[in-house]
Amino acid sequence: MKPFTKIISIITPFDKANVDTDQIIPKQFLKLITKSGFGKFLFYDWRFNHDGQEKSDFILNDSKYCDSQILVTNENFGCGSSREHAVWALKDFGFSVIISPSFADIFYSNCFKNGVLPIILDIVKIKKLLQYTEKIELDLDSQKIIFGDESMNFEIDSHRKIRLLEGLDDIDLTLKEDEKIQHFEKNSSIVSIFG
Repeated sequence: MKPFTKIISIITPFDKANVDTDQIIPKQFLKLITKSGFGKFLFYDWRFNHDGQEKSDFILNDSKYCDSQILVTNENFGCGSSREHAVWALKDFGFSVIISPSFADIFYSNCFKNGVLPIILDIVKIKKLLQYTEKIELDLDSQKIIFGDESMNFEIDSHRKIRLLEGLDDIDLTLKEDEKIQHFEKNSSIVSIFG
């Protein structure tokens, strides 16, 4: 994963609650074998008509949000099935940050595994951000969101913060322990079937 950097972006105000992973990435698009290529199917049933034409009234089809890296939404985002593809689709579409009052647990965990920062803020702060139309600055290192003359802090687990700042996925974390793993394998009485 790439290290997470400071983000300066407008937000995409997506004021919906209980958005499940089946809406984020519908099941018929789960056939790809890589993590890329899912963005074009993000919120497919909400973004497109039955003939494949974009719905003009859906926010992600509004060109002013085409470069937005921050999705601000309502409670219980990412509920439903535990498909990791939902995070892949959001990231592939261009979102690096999702801000919500609450997330489904598995979706929340999958965000960190894929370099997406999920931020939990109370509903009053969410409502304020949903109304803000200018660019905001989001700094993971200081755990601060700056917009206009205001700022708000957010909490994040220190281990997960380091993972994002250093761009470490599960494999990278394992490789950091390579010396200890080799020492264990060399001194272990367990016989490997591979020699």
